[in-house]
Amino acid sequence: MSIVGWSGTLALVFAAGVAAADFGSRDGPEPANVDQVASVLRQDPYDMELLISYGTSKGGSAGHLALALRDEGQGDDLVHSANFYADRSSEHERGFYTADLMVAIPKKEYLFKTTSSLGDTASFGLDFGEIYKRSVIGVRVYGVPAAEKEALAIFFGRINDDYRKRVVGTEYHDGEVKYGYLELNCAKTIGSAFKYGAGYRNLEITSSGLSPRRKLASAVNANTPSGMAIKLLDEWNRRGYRMDVVHYRKYDGSSYVDPHDEEKVAFRDLPDRFPSVLSRDFRRDPGRYRDYDNLFAMYLFHGLARYRVRISDATKLLAIEAAGTPMPYAQAAAAAAENARSDSRRFAGGGPFRPSGATLEEGRDEDNPNARSAHGEGSSSPP
Repeated sequence: MSIVGWSGTLALVFAAGVAAADFGSRDGPEPANVDQVASVLRQDPYDMELLISYGTSKGGSAGHLALALRDEGQGDDLVHSANFYADRSSEHERGFYTADLMVAIPKKEYLFKTTSSLGDTASFGLDFGEIYKRSVIGVRVYGVPAAEKEALAIFFGRINDDYRKRVVGTEYHDGEVKYGYLELNCAKTIGSAFKYGAGYRNLEITSSGLSPRRKLASAVNANTPSGMAIKLLDEWNRRGYRMDVVHYRKYDGSSYVDPHDEEKVAFRDLPDRFPSVLSRDFRRDPGRYRDYDNLFAMYLFHGLARYRVRISDATKLLAIEAAGTPMPYAQAAAAAAENARSDSRRFAGGGPFRPSGATLEEGRDEDNPNARSAHGEGSSSPP
């Protein structure tokens, strides 16, 4: 794989700039090699990428789900992501981006940039600069027909049209078309695009109900990012699409504090939780999941892993690490199921043991000497 070179002089100049600025904060410095790393990743001919963001709250955090469609003409993928603030609530009328329910953002911006093409009201860590706030799992999908990608993009446009017209009652949502954390959320909008736009008729999408008095029932029936992701992976396997995973790891040094959050916590101090399915794990601490469905998802993503992408603490540049050779989906799913069954039973029994399955979090060396970077070769708050 070709690696783009960077001069030592440039690296020194950039390092000096970082020392004088707040790296990884809104409008602050960002890795100088974003374009080069994105170019390396785009050498693989994937067609779309499902982006599953980690949760950032201490408990009950399901994370976020978005879909990137490859755009050869623009030289970048375009991420379609449900807008948490497009809920028509009075508290979000000012100071928040609410023009679209489904925002469309270049992937480099969505993951790595510290400024937004959406303007000053876009949300840092949600609409752009995701990795400064939380880790993201990218499931890249190969062999997707062009017509399917076009149908998905058209459906996202339709959701925005329905949102602006305040449409009530569609085949994909019973109530008014606006964001709802337990109703028309990120998982439901992405799932709806595949079911009603791309023709995935057998894709299951749950309905949470409309009554605020039924919050418990709504929570139980809500679509979650991890749950929807696993359903989509199964659908893609049935269609013969190939998959692999890129793990975009959180930069642990951002001092940025979102001024809209009630509790003022720097991004670096926020939890970085694997997005839980609805289970007893939903309130457990990160790293202590015991439910079969969560273990299956974590083990499956590990089995499909090809790359890790992270920001080096030493250089403040993005680095790409090989995570191994991805298994074929059927093999990865079978191994994940066997290990999840075994480990969930042993967790229930209590007592120490070594889990059979592995996760993306294992082997987290902050400056792996074998990492390859694009500057050279080296050894209900928002979701």
